[in-house]
Amino acid sequence: MMHGLVLKAALLLGVLPLLQAAHNQRGLTSRADALVASTQAEIHQRFRPQLSREASIYFPPDPQFANATQRWSRFTEGNNAIVVVPASTQDVATAVKMANQLRLPFLAVNGGHGTSSALKTIQRGVSINLCNFKQLQISQDGKSALIGGGANTQEVVNGLAAYGKVTATTNGGCTGMIGPALGGGFGRYMGYFGLVLDNIIDMTVVLANGDIKQVSATSNPDLYWGMKGAGMNFGIVTQANFKVYDFPTTHWVYAEFVYADAEHRLDAYFEAVNKINADSSQPKELGTLYSMYAIDPQYSSTDTQPIIRLQFSYAGTLEQAQPWLDIFMGLQPTSWWKNDSLLPTEIQPAAGQDIDSPICNRGTTWRLFPLGLKSYNVTANREVYHLFKQFVAEHPEFKGSVVQFENYALQGVRAVDAESTAYPHREDDILVSFAPVYSPSQTSDTIATDFANRARAMWHAGDAPGRNATAYLNYANGDEGVEAIYGYESWRLERLRGLKGKYDPSNRFRFYNPIVA
Repeated sequence: MMHGLVLKAALLLGVLPLLQAAHNQRGLTSRADALVASTQAEIHQRFRPQLSREASIYFPPDPQFANATQRWSRFTEGNNAIVVVPASTQDVATAVKMANQLRLPFLAVNGGHGTSSALKTIQRGVSINLCNFKQLQISQDGKSALIGGGANTQEVVNGLAAYGKVTATTNGGCTGMIGPALGGGFGRYMGYFGLVLDNIIDMTVVLANGDIKQVSATSNPDLYWGMKGAGMNFGIVTQANFKVYDFPTTHWVYAEFVYADAEHRLDAYFEAVNKINADSSQPKELGTLYSMYAIDPQYSSTDTQPIIRLQFSYAGTLEQAQPWLDIFMGLQPTSWWKNDSLLPTEIQPAAGQDIDSPICNRGTTWRLFPLGLKSYNVTANREVYHLFKQFVAEHPEFKGSVVQFENYALQGVRAVDAESTAYPHREDDILVSFAPVYSPSQTSDTIATDFANRARAMWHAGDAPGRNATAYLNYANGDEGVEAIYGYESWRLERLRGLKGKYDPSNRFRFYNPIVA
C-alpha cells in the first residue's frame, strides 16, 4: 500500500526520478510521507478555496476515498488519485478545471454501474462523485421534474410516486437515473413513454474545459441531440428536467416462471415470445419479459444444467394480465408464482431489483456483452444454450453467470423520430447479452470474452439476413466497434465526431465507449 502511495504522489508532483534515486526503504518511506502530505497540501491550498464549503476532497488511504471509488464491477475499477465530492454545479466545473490544470484524467460517477472496458483504463484519475446531487422537484404545472445527477432510479420512482407521478426509468433501483439516460435507458414504461432519454427536456452540462452549458432543443441544440444517445462523450450532467406523467395504472402484476427442463421447453418458449412480439406488437402494458439461462441449485438437475427463468411485468389488473400469463402457464413451468396487486413502487422489490437486493452488491466482477436482434432464432438460442452448458462445465467459476433475453414494449420508442436523437437502435426489437459473473482475474477476463464473442456470433448469424450487429451503448463492452455502438449511418457518425471536435477536442471524456479512441 505504501509503495502505491509513493507512486501516486510522485506522479502528481513530477518527482518520480527522486523516488527512483532512493537507496533504502527507510528513506523511501520518509520521502513518501512527505510527498503525500505535499500533494494534499498543494491541492487544498490551490483548489479547496474554489470549492463550496459543502464539497469534499479525499485521498488514499482515507476510508472515504475507498468507499467513493468502489464500483459495482471490479472489472471496471481504474486507478484514481483524488476524489472530489462536489455540492454544486460550479463545484463540478472547478473539479474539471483542477484535473485539467494537474493534467490528470477525470471521470464523473453516480451509481458506478457501468461495465465498459474503457472505464478501467483511467490512471491517476480524479473521480468526481455526484452523490450530493439528489434533488427532485416537481414543476408547478406537474408536467416535469428537475432531477439531480446523483439520484438513483429507486429514489426517482419513489419520489415521483409521492406526487402521483411517473416517468420512464430503467428497471434497476440502484443504477443512476441520468447516467443510463445518456445512452438510452430501457425499462417497464418504454411502451408508454419511450426511452429514458426521450423524456429529457433540458439539462445542465459541464463541458471538458469546465464551462457550464444549459442544453435543450432551443439552447445548444446540437449538443442536446448528441447528449441523448452518446452523452458520455460530451459532458457531465448535474441536473436535468424530465417529462413526468400521471400513472397509466396503479396496479402491476409481477410473475416468475421457472422451466427446469429447459432443453425440452426452449423451442416452444422462444416461439411463444416471438409470437407475442411479432412485428414489434408486444402490448405497452406488458412492460417487460426478461428471461435468462442460469444455473440454479434449487432447480437445475445437475450443477451444469441451465434453466430458463422468466420475469413477467404487466401494468394492469390480474384479469387483464391473465391471457398473457396463460401463455407461459401453457408451457408447463416447473415452478411459478405471482403477485397481482403491486403498487408502482413495489415492482422493483418484487423483481429483486431494489437497492437492497443482491444484484446491487459490489465487490465481484460483472460484465455485459450485448447484441440487438429483430426476433429470436430458436436454433441460435439452442446453440447458445448448449454453449453455455459446456462453458460452465469447463469453467465452474462462472456458474453465477447468466445469458439474458430482454423484451420490452416498443410503442413509445418507435413514436420518436430516429434522426431526432443520437440513439441509433430504435429498430432493434430484442436485447440479448451474456453477463459473466466471477472473481477478478485476468485469465477469467479472457475466458469470459471468448465465450461472449462465440455466443454473439451465433445470435448474429441467426438474425434477420443483412442486419448489422448492434450493441446497446449502456451494455457495450467496448470491443464491438464504433458503428455497432453509435450507428452505421455515415451522417450520424460524422455528426457525432463533429460534436466531439467542437465540445471535447482533447478527448477528455474517453472512459465510456468513446467515439474517438
